[in-house]
This record gives sequence, structure tokens and C-alpha cells, in this order.
Amino acid sequence: MRSPKLAALELKRFGRGRLPRAALVALLLLPLLYGALYLWSFWDPYGHLDRVPVALVNDDKGATVDGKKLAAGDGIAERLKDSETFDWHEVSAADARKGVEDGTYYLSLTMPSDFSERVASSSGGSPETGALQVRTNDANNYIVGQISRTVFAEVRSAASTKASRTFLDRIFVSFSDIHGKTEKAAKGADRLTGGIGKAKKGSADLVDGLGSAKDGSGKLAGGVRKLHTGAGALEDGSRQVADGTQKLADRVNGAAAKVRPYLKDNGRTLGDSARLVADSAGAVRHNLSALVKRAPQAAADAKEASATLTGLYEERCRRLAEADSWCPQLKKAKEAAADVAAVAADVDTLVRDQHGDLKKLDTSLAALQKKAERLAARAPHLDEDLERTVRDVNALNKGAKDVAKGAKKLHTGLGTAKTGATKLDSGVGRLKAGATGLDDGIVKLADGSQQLAGGLHDGAKKIPDYDERDRDRRTDVMADPVRLASQSLHKAPNYGTGFAPYFIPLSLWVGAMVAYMLIQPLNRRALAAGAPAWRIALAGWLPVAALGVLQVGALMAVLHWRLGLQMDRAAGTIGFLALVTGCFAALVQWLNARFGAAGRILVLAALMLQLTSAGGTYPVQTSPGFFQAIHPCLPMSYVVEALRRLITGGGLGPVWQACAVLLAFTAGALALTAVAARRKQVWTLDRLHPELSL
Repeated sequence: MRSPKLAALELKRFGRGRLPRAALVALLLLPLLYGALYLWSFWDPYGHLDRVPVALVNDDKGATVDGKKLAAGDGIAERLKDSETFDWHEVSAADARKGVEDGTYYLSLTMPSDFSERVASSSGGSPETGALQVRTNDANNYIVGQISRTVFAEVRSAASTKASRTFLDRIFVSFSDIHGKTEKAAKGADRLTGGIGKAKKGSADLVDGLGSAKDGSGKLAGGVRKLHTGAGALEDGSRQVADGTQKLADRVNGAAAKVRPYLKDNGRTLGDSARLVADSAGAVRHNLSALVKRAPQAAADAKEASATLTGLYEERCRRLAEADSWCPQLKKAKEAAADVAAVAADVDTLVRDQHGDLKKLDTSLAALQKKAERLAARAPHLDEDLERTVRDVNALNKGAKDVAKGAKKLHTGLGTAKTGATKLDSGVGRLKAGATGLDDGIVKLADGSQQLAGGLHDGAKKIPDYDERDRDRRTDVMADPVRLASQSLHKAPNYGTGFAPYFIPLSLWVGAMVAYMLIQPLNRRALAAGAPAWRIALAGWLPVAALGVLQVGALMAVLHWRLGLQMDRAAGTIGFLALVTGCFAALVQWLNARFGAAGRILVLAALMLQLTSAGGTYPVQTSPGFFQAIHPCLPMSYVVEALRRLITGGGLGPVWQACAVLLAFTAGALALTAVAARRKQVWTLDRLHPELSL
């Protein structure tokens, strides 16, 4: 009997009663229940996180930044509620702690009272990080804790980005402020350069004016010195004259009675003395006239120099909005010139005040001169005029004393004027030297101000000046400079689609395993009839393989039309799963045929090894070394990888590799089953009385 007919006979056994038919239906639906229920429960857990109760504690008291109220905690709370990531319940800190502990809430997120202050501190002098406090309880659910870490990492990143955006926006605004201030400073430097140019011209004028003042003060000092020298000579001469006239008077008065007889013999001597007195009086009169003429001119020159400096000071330092930098030195020069003018005015005042006395002195000298001349002329006739001469001598003596007193007073006054004129000349000289230094300094200052203005203009060009749109664009980039451009080449739309390549082969293996609990792996009639071993093996494999194809159809129909599983290559997926169920049936058949009752345990063990080493959940590289070692040796590893490419898309290389591996496993398992069938045709005591029966 051929293998297909043997397989058909095996299946006909299930049509002989209700219970066998029910068992056949259960056998067909078992992979559906196993795989579909598993995938249904895992289909889209992330899409229903809004049902997970989570506590939200907002203790943030807010902060004030630049006069504006900042409530970072309220902003985050509103965004979290709008995001529908979890089922947020805003509660107190105590209720949140209690709820996480007793399982009312899976986790809690707390924003502390100083959260806004810490966020705002990024733009202050002592920046601090703001801490979002997350409390989880793995005793409630470990996976929720893992999900929360990912969600809150995004929340933290968003909050940090917003804080950075505020801080960077202040920096860019500061750039604009600095640019404006620098431009303003550059314009001020331009005005400073213009003012310094004017100051430079003024300092040059000041140097010239002080040069003229120095010449005038030198002339004044020289004239006063000459006047002082003349006044000294006048004082000495007048004193000598007074002494002489006193002696003369004494002699004349003492010897008048005795001299008269001798006047005739001494007439020439008396004439010479009188001539000397006349000449001295003339010299004194000449010097006195020079003093009277030069004193007013010296006072006028000093006054003119003081007026010049005062006018320059008023023009440059008092009338301008911004005073020149050399105004303090100019003020000292003005005051010194005023002092000199005062001294010169004092000398002139002294001359004017003593004008009457000087006139009297000049008149007395004139009279003395005339009298001396007359005396000289009349000396030969002195004996005749002795009595009159004695009177004249006494008068001359008195006048000479007056002249001596006036000359002494004049000499004293001119001494004071000489000292003042010397100080004036020295002070004006120092002012001229200082003005010259000031002029040199202003030249350097002008060069420096030009360099400053140029540097400020260049700096203003280099300092960025961003408008509001440019600031916003740059702030967004710098606050979040690196963005993850995530691109999934073949994205699974949900969790269930991602796990389908893992659960589908699992359900097909279970289906084959249960099928061989109801169907004999080797047909006993064929064994007893001595049929060829390969035909017996094929006859035991075909019914389960056929049931497996039906299981694939039922399972994939429910997954596609009920759960919504979308396959990139639907026909290829169905065909590949037919190959998979045939391979699994061959492997389970061989284990049951070769090892008997113990084979069922080995089938379960093989399932466990494949589930743990297939890399269906986490990459196999994360598994211990043992599972990585057996990963390439088991068929489910290739099945999972191939189904991922068929369902979500991608290259077909792993699919063709899996097909080759599955065909090899199928052929190998059928060959081993044939060997087992050949051995089963020989009866032994162990077969008649097995040690273990299930």
C-alpha cells in the first residue's frame, strides 16, 4: 500500500465518531489558540499605555525671572496630561508614595518645590540642575518601570531643551545688546576723536598764547628789575644826598659865622659841591620818570595775558558740553596769570598812589637842582648870600630827607613787584612747558582715539546682531544641536507584528507535538505488513504535515483578518510556513518514532531549547554563551529570521537560507525516521514490555 493511502487511512480514523472528530477539530485549532491568543495579548501594549494609572505630584512653587513668572512644573504637567502616555492622576506626595507601594499606581513622577528655580538658575550666577523624581515599584510590574525610563528620558530631554532654549535666547539677546552698545561706543569714539581734534587746535593755541605771555612776562620781569635797580640807585643816591645835605646844613649852620670871612676863598669848592648836587638830582628825576612811564604798560601787558588765558578757559572748559582733558592745567595757568596781573596792578597802583609824592619828590628834586645850580652859579657871591644860602641849605636838607624816604618806599615796592614779576615769568614758563607736554599728549590721544574708534567699528562688525527670527532659529539649533534622525527600513507597526515571527513557529511546533499525541508516528499495520521503511516514515509524516498546512491557514487567517497582521509578502509567508510545519512534523515524528514515550519529553525539551536560543525577543548576542552556541544548530533560529523578512520586509537572503536549512532538517528527520521504522519491524522484549509508557 502506498504512503498517501496509508496516510488517508490514518486520517479516516477521526471520522468514526464525535469524539475523534472533535479531537481532529481541536488539533486543527490548537496552534490557532496558542499563537493567536499569545499575539492578541501582546498585540499593541504601547498603544494602551494611557490605561496605566500613574501618579503625578506637582510641588513646584514657580520662580520669577526678569520680572516674569516661570512655572516649569505646571507646563510639564499639562504636556504630560495632553500626551496621554499614561493615565495621569495628579495627587499629593503622600498619596503617590502610598499608591506606588500598594499597587494603586504603577509609578509616580514628582516635580519638587524648587524645580522652576533650578531651571531658571541656568541664566544666573549659580546654575543648578532641576531634578524630576521618578518612583517605581518592580513588585507591581517590571516592564512598566522599563517603559517609564524611556518615557521620562524624553520628558527630561524636552525640559532640558526648553531650559537651554531660554538660556541661549538670553545669550543671543546679550549679543545684540553688546553689538548695539559697541556701535554706540564707536560713535562716541568718533565724537571723541572730533573733540580731541578741537582740543589739539586749542592746545596749540594755548601753547602760542603762553609763548606770547612768556615773552610779555619776561619783558615785565626785566623792566621791573631795571626799575628796582634804578629805585635802589635812587634810594642810595637820595640817602647820600640827604646825608650830604645834612652834613652841609650842619656845616653851614655851624660854620656860618666862621665861614663868611672865608667864603671868598672857598667859593669854587662850594660851587663844585652845588654842581654835584644838581647832577644827582637830575639823575634821580630821570629814573623816577622812567618808573612812572613803564609801570602802567607792565600792568596792562600782565592784564592782557591773564585775560587771554581766562577767555581760552571759558571757551574750552566752561561753554562746551564736554570739557577738554587739559582744562585743569589751563585753569592753573589762568590763575597764575591772574596773580601776576594782580602783582603788576599792585605796582601800577603803588606808582599811581604815590604819584603825588613822586610829583612832590620830582618837584623837590627840580627845586634842589635849580637851587644847586643857582648855588653853583652864585658860589663866588656866597659871602653875599650866605644868610640866604643857609636858609636854602636847611630847606635843601629837609627836601633831601623827604626824597630819601620816598625813594626808600619806592625801592621797597619795586622789590615786591620784582619778586612777583619773577614768579609770574617762572610760572608762565612752567605753564608753557606744561602746555607743550599737553599738546604732545593730545596728539598721542588723537592717534589713540582714532585707533579706538577704528577698533570699535571693526569689533561691532564682528559681534553678531541677530533679529528675533534668527535668534529663535539659532536657539532651537543650539538648545537641541543633535537630533536623532530615526529611520526604520522595515518598521513593524506594532508589538504583535514584531513578535509574530517568534510566536507563529512556536504554535506550529506545539501543533505538531500534540498531533503526534493523537496520530502514531509509524503506522502499525505497515510495520506489521513489512512495508518499506521509507514508505512507513512517509505515511506517518504526511497526515501531520497536511494537518499542519490546515493549521497554518487557520492561524494566518485569524491573524490577518482578526488581529490585523500585515505581511509584506503574504504568499511567500504562507508557503514558507507550510515548509516550516512540514519540517517540524518530521522532527517531532522522528523523536517519537526513535525514542518512543521518552521522545515526547525530548520534543518538549527541543521546544524549550529553540525558544531560548532563537533570538525571538532579544538579540541572541545578549543571551548566555550556551544559547549563542546552539543558536545556529536549531531550525527555529532560521525560521524566526526568515519570517521577519517575509512579514516586515527586507532582503530574501535569510529566507532562502532558512528554506535550505528546513529542507535539510526535513530530509534528515525523514531518513532517521525510516531507520527507526526499519528497527521497529524487528520485535524485541523491550518493545513487548517497554520500561516507560505514556
